[in-house]
Amino acid sequence: MSIRLVSGHFFGLVLVSLVSAQIAVAESPADRLLLSDVLAEARAHHPEIQAARERYRAAKERPTQAGAFDDPEAKIELFNTPQDLDVTRTDSTIFGLSQRFPFPGKRGLKKQLALKDADIAEALVHEKELEIGAQAKGAYYDLYLAYKAIEIHHQQIELLKNFFQIANARFRAGKGVQVDVIKAGLELSKLQNELPVLEQQRDSAQAKVNLVMNRSPETPLGTPAEPVTRVDKPAFLELREIAIQNRPQLKALTTDAARSETAIALAQKQYYPDFNVMASRFQNFGQRDGFGGAVVMSLPFSFWTKPKYDAGVREAKANLEAAKASYQAMQNQVGFEVKDLLVKLEAVEKLMVMYRTTIIPQAQQTLDSARLNYQNGKVEFLTLLDAERALKDFQLEFYRALTAFAQRMAELERAIGKELT
Repeated sequence: MSIRLVSGHFFGLVLVSLVSAQIAVAESPADRLLLSDVLAEARAHHPEIQAARERYRAAKERPTQAGAFDDPEAKIELFNTPQDLDVTRTDSTIFGLSQRFPFPGKRGLKKQLALKDADIAEALVHEKELEIGAQAKGAYYDLYLAYKAIEIHHQQIELLKNFFQIANARFRAGKGVQVDVIKAGLELSKLQNELPVLEQQRDSAQAKVNLVMNRSPETPLGTPAEPVTRVDKPAFLELREIAIQNRPQLKALTTDAARSETAIALAQKQYYPDFNVMASRFQNFGQRDGFGGAVVMSLPFSFWTKPKYDAGVREAKANLEAAKASYQAMQNQVGFEVKDLLVKLEAVEKLMVMYRTTIIPQAQQTLDSARLNYQNGKVEFLTLLDAERALKDFQLEFYRALTAFAQRMAELERAIGKELT
């Protein structure tokens, strides 16, 4: 995988190759766990994403309901029904049918509200996908680091075995002391005892990757592929603009503000009356039958009901101001996240370059020199052990920095709402 931030302003270009002469893994492609596969499965099966999609599906069904007429009503009225059960007639029977008609525009506004609710639900699906994607990437890189820690650990074990052989050979040749052999053996035992802890960390990281893919925690996984990371850093303002245009949560808040404006229009429409149109058929015993009709109108402008509609308008306007404030707060938060992540990326980038180009090569040279000088009796065995420990620590720190870089990149992609290639 490669991650690239494209811009006209380059702050620097760093090419980090994770395959080095000292740290190499021989494995077949079939044993690899690709980040693209993890992301695809997480987006397809993660229950939180599925829940968000189902909420969106439900929201899409509401506009049809919101814009529909109320059910018509049928009625039968009986007048002057005899009390004597032997008589089966009534003086008059009325069959009626009525339909309520809201004031023109009300149904359309209700449908628009429901459509905007669906748009918000859709934006939240994309926001959840970004969130789970960032979690998946974070878990993937944690697993990658766990494998690297075990790999470096095994290399150090092999290195200590070599030191043990050198110390033992010097002792047998009468050029060294037995305590060096004992120290080498103790250090080797210490490394062997640390291995279960590293394996437990790997298994925990593997369970986390399985969790984000909605799999059983013990499902076996391959080894994470080693990424090559290329970095072209864009300006902060460019990334913030990308975030404003693409971050789903900002889109949802923009839609929420538009929804509030529609809600104000609907609240104002409540001052207008609704109508109930009725048609009736009269059947009269011993007299002519006939038809009738009526129109009933609500009176929302009456002085004892108007205050509730005034309150509805005020509520809708307050919701609009709240939506605007929420959008501004979220925009500020996104700007902070982008700036904070850029600063962190720059710091981690410097660490990667320093470890790769200076510290690790120097530590390797120090170890090679210490080994040669120990073989020649010029330094103590402890100097050799210190050089070995330093190299191991620096190698681990490099991969921790690389993992942190990749994870911060994943967080940056979530913050701006777009993958950077």
